[in-house]
Amino acid sequence: MSGGRPAIFIDRDGTISDEIGYVNHVSRFRVFPWSVDAIRLVNRSGRLAVMVTNQAGVARGYFPEPIVRQVHESLTATLLAGSAHLDGMYYCPHHPQAGAEPYRQDCDCRKPRPGLLTRAAEELGIDLTASWVVGDRLGDLQVAWAVGARGAMVKTGYGRGELENHAASWPRPPDLVAEHLLEAVSRILAAPAA
Repeated sequence: MSGGRPAIFIDRDGTISDEIGYVNHVSRFRVFPWSVDAIRLVNRSGRLAVMVTNQAGVARGYFPEPIVRQVHESLTATLLAGSAHLDGMYYCPHHPQAGAEPYRQDCDCRKPRPGLLTRAAEELGIDLTASWVVGDRLGDLQVAWAVGARGAMVKTGYGRGELENHAASWPRPPDLVAEHLLEAVSRILAAPAA
């Protein structure tokens, strides 16, 4: 969608929160200390802050879908305590080969496919070509590029290893590389518009 508001789409595990593998209980969810500040910056900028995350642990049977909602409620409370908020939270519970219906499916919402972003754009009035995606894996960059957005790689989560071990073989470099989410957001907001 063009003519809408720009957004900063943010991956969850490894970007907003510590990457621990599958978060199968809300007590295992740990928000990075800088994430609230980063999301508050997005809020104050006039851009939309939207979380997009793959949660294939649901399809794999590692945890039921209500756990995802509990984790997101915990994140919402943490952000609100710091005067920040997400304008949308979108997740994909599917996997193309694992689990049973309805979760075992070759969907359009599992990153790097663009379904989460296109759905958010339709529901929230987002201009994807004026937006950014921030994440810690190549798939986060790929989903950005698939919709005409720019992609920022953070070195938290899988990011440092992805950059050091695999970036040389990627079809293109990240549009921005940052130590963590707060640095990424600060630099995105300081950059000229596309």
